[in-house]
Amino acid sequence: MNQPSHDAGLFDHCPWLFAGQASEEQRAAQQQRQKRLLAGPGEVRLGDGCFVAGTAAVHPDVLHLGDRSYIAAHAYVTDVIRTGADCTVNPFTVVRGTVTLGDGVRIGAHSSLLGFNHGSAPDLPVHQQPVTSRGITVGDDVWIGSHVVVVDGVTIGDHCVIGAGAVVTKNLPAWSVAAGNPARRLRDRREPRGAQRPGPGAGAVAGTAATPTALAVPASGPEAHAGGLGAGSAGVGVVGGGLGVGSAGAGALGGGLRADLAGAGALAGGLGVGSAGAGALVGELRVDPVGAEALAEELRAFAGAARAQVADLLDRSWRPDTGRYADRPGTEPTVRAHCDAVEIADLLLGDVPAHLPAAEHVERLRALQDPVTGLVPEFGAPAPLPGPAGIPDGGPAYHVLCVGYALDLLGSSFAHPVHAVRTTTADRLVRQLGELPWSDRAWHAGAWVDSWATAAHWNLRAGGEAAAPGALEALFGWLHTHADPWTGMCGSPTREDGRLQMVNGHYRLTRGSFAQFGLQVPYAERVIDTVLDHARDPRHFAPGRENACNVLDVIHPLWLCARQTTHRGEEARSWAARQLTAALRRWHPGQGFGFGPTPDGTGPGREPGLQGTEMWLAIVWLLADVLGLADVLGYRPRGIHRPEPAPAGTA
Repeated sequence: MNQPSHDAGLFDHCPWLFAGQASEEQRAAQQQRQKRLLAGPGEVRLGDGCFVAGTAAVHPDVLHLGDRSYIAAHAYVTDVIRTGADCTVNPFTVVRGTVTLGDGVRIGAHSSLLGFNHGSAPDLPVHQQPVTSRGITVGDDVWIGSHVVVVDGVTIGDHCVIGAGAVVTKNLPAWSVAAGNPARRLRDRREPRGAQRPGPGAGAVAGTAATPTALAVPASGPEAHAGGLGAGSAGVGVVGGGLGVGSAGAGALGGGLRADLAGAGALAGGLGVGSAGAGALVGELRVDPVGAEALAEELRAFAGAARAQVADLLDRSWRPDTGRYADRPGTEPTVRAHCDAVEIADLLLGDVPAHLPAAEHVERLRALQDPVTGLVPEFGAPAPLPGPAGIPDGGPAYHVLCVGYALDLLGSSFAHPVHAVRTTTADRLVRQLGELPWSDRAWHAGAWVDSWATAAHWNLRAGGEAAAPGALEALFGWLHTHADPWTGMCGSPTREDGRLQMVNGHYRLTRGSFAQFGLQVPYAERVIDTVLDHARDPRHFAPGRENACNVLDVIHPLWLCARQTTHRGEEARSWAARQLTAALRRWHPGQGFGFGPTPDGTGPGREPGLQGTEMWLAIVWLLADVLGLADVLGYRPRGIHRPEPAPAGTA
């Protein structure tokens, strides 16, 4: 530290000294270094007071450094890197792939943040496998020690500390202190060192999150929305698939689901919490080891049975006379049924439905889109007319989601932009948002937002503009300013349905906007309060009354908000455990899941079909993930109900 300031190597290795000790000549050399970066082939933005070492290998496609951030000697920085203010990439550190850092992120020397991965399919050598990137997201005020490795798909929450030498393979909630290989959460940073955790029966540790899976946290809060939405959608998630299935018990199912696993009956709809002293930590929830293992075994058995029976399930809905899919026998083929078949096959088999070659699935779905509007009609229906601000009512609104994601799973995309949304101006969008029926039909309003935002996403993925300049930013601005601070939601309860419309609308709204673009939801704690209160309403959640829509619309907000807060986490996990136990028993061997009852008798109903199966498979994953058990399923949604934000960039 006492070396003379004229030693250029000193600043490359200790760039924090540059601002106070550099000579005029050295400052001029740094300016030239930054000018060369700005003039290079990548998109480079450097804030005030930044430093980039001359010995660093910096070859980005996108590099955005916030104020007073630096890249030190021999660092290797490539691809798409964005940082907030006061971030450090210390000597010999590697930052590659898609990596987003919040404010005040300090990365120790010799660490690697690798926001990309190679495929590992057995049919190709590794060097010929495609490269994928779900991205790494790091929140504000995070200290990553030396020799740490963070792998693709990981989110590290705000205020975390990662011990030297750790290998971070799963998401870490805010305030985590973590270490080890693989990294494990040791404590909450706000807890005094050596503080005792609650004893038997005391429940989860205050300030901890239930699940190792988290949604991306924006680098700098709502202010990052303007002009930065496309960048915020780098995907995150748990690296690697779940554990293999087909263990003893799953093989003995005989085509059915074993319901009497040892200890499962004693769950009484939930995990055994607080049993005598020997509780194992599952997602930081103290649970009875026998109860936890019994539920995990039941999940393995379910997943094995579902995989073994999925071909029969899909055959049941295939209509050879029309060459199309229907939701279930006796119903007419629909666009959604084809998309549900693609989602189910991808989820359970990692393949396409066997009734058509992959190219034929793609060709048929792409051909459905109207080239003028970019919307998708139902089979045999005329091209839909755009509604206010682009999205009409009815099937074409949901087809924006289901057809777009089915094509994405098939490795393709829409043939045309969704022109009806691409031409939406900010003023027209804001007027339409204000005219939606938030007070009495909040589900309808939220579904409209979901479809519009998803169309904007597909337009961005196609490499163009989401909508007219400023429209996407106006959407998030409107949603933030119109969320009720007391409920966290834009809708209102009704006398007839209580909070049903409001909660269900909130799910649709956040799915297409905040979750899909990887942004934090406003008033997360109030959302949890509202959702848990709603989940006690016997009109919708008494035994025998649950349907896929209502359970999904509770668990997804609980799962999403748990990425931001540990508020009422114990209650959320207890509810998830009860619902998971009940959900697994709804499986019909060889036929899948039924959607469930609806008060007005509309919708798919109780008979098993593609829609119910697609939705309940995603619900089971979300419920299991809240309990820290999703990995044992061996599947992870990648379509409409994907847990990570949808990837940015060209499709």
